[in-house]
Amino acid sequence: MQLTFLGTSSGVPTRSRNVSAIALRLPQRAELWLFDCGEGTQHQFLRSDLRVSQMRRIFVTHMHGDHTFGLMGLLASCGLAGNPERIDIYGPDALKDYLRACGLHSQTHFSYPLKLHSVKPGLLHEDADFKVSCGPLKHRVPAFGYRVEEKDKPGRFDLAQAQALGIPPGPVYGDLKASKTVTLDDGRIIRGSQLCGPTRAGRKVVYCTDTVFCEEAVELAQGADVLIHEATFAHQDAELAFQRLHSTSTMAAQVALAAGVKQLIMTHFSPRYAPGNSLTLDNLLAEARAIFPNTILAHDFMTYDVPQGA
Repeated sequence: MQLTFLGTSSGVPTRSRNVSAIALRLPQRAELWLFDCGEGTQHQFLRSDLRVSQMRRIFVTHMHGDHTFGLMGLLASCGLAGNPERIDIYGPDALKDYLRACGLHSQTHFSYPLKLHSVKPGLLHEDADFKVSCGPLKHRVPAFGYRVEEKDKPGRFDLAQAQALGIPPGPVYGDLKASKTVTLDDGRIIRGSQLCGPTRAGRKVVYCTDTVFCEEAVELAQGADVLIHEATFAHQDAELAFQRLHSTSTMAAQVALAAGVKQLIMTHFSPRYAPGNSLTLDNLLAEARAIFPNTILAHDFMTYDVPQGA
């Protein structure tokens, strides 16, 4: 699992930061899942090593333009790129009307299946490898945070021990790797669990933006390996944060601390903290680390490999 930040500014783009979009790359499946799609996201794809043709799922947190204005253009480009797979899109109820109106008035037609899902708090998607759920956030319009959970994996298979036991290679190895119990041709019963190490915990990634501090974000982020949380404002601008229902650096850190996450990545920064101003993003980072030391700042095109659990 690898995260690529395609846009880390709030509200409007700057010369160095585009508006919100984060890609989750799942190399074992050759898939990309996108979270939010601000204006210009398809151009950010062109400047990265990500492949639009691998897009399979898009998750939209809320309907503000800095999170949605790039969506129609990106979907049209996916069709022109010859994307043969279905794309599933998840978001607030209004997303369906928005995309339908864009398609109607621009005469855009997709050459691939497109499935829209109106989200409600709870489980949204589950397959053999992953679960995706969402929870409500606290913003000026209906907004949702998303949680991606990789399912636990069997421990590493001890090939040398299997060979020492005289187990012939073939499909039986797959069953043993999956910790199944098998009966060999000679009558021996072998439990796969005896040949596998401890179960490896699945990874958990949580994305929370836009929101002021809320207990719902803490609940959604419980025990996450990575929490991506907006930090639009510095602590001294907390009054602005409450007025606009955005988070400060310290609010993001408090969510991370209360949820017991392993890594906090802050994003969605106001342009007011650009280099040369009285307060910069270094100040926001210092504020957050005073509460939650394991904090880093996202920047456009930053990649982060989510560590595999033990």
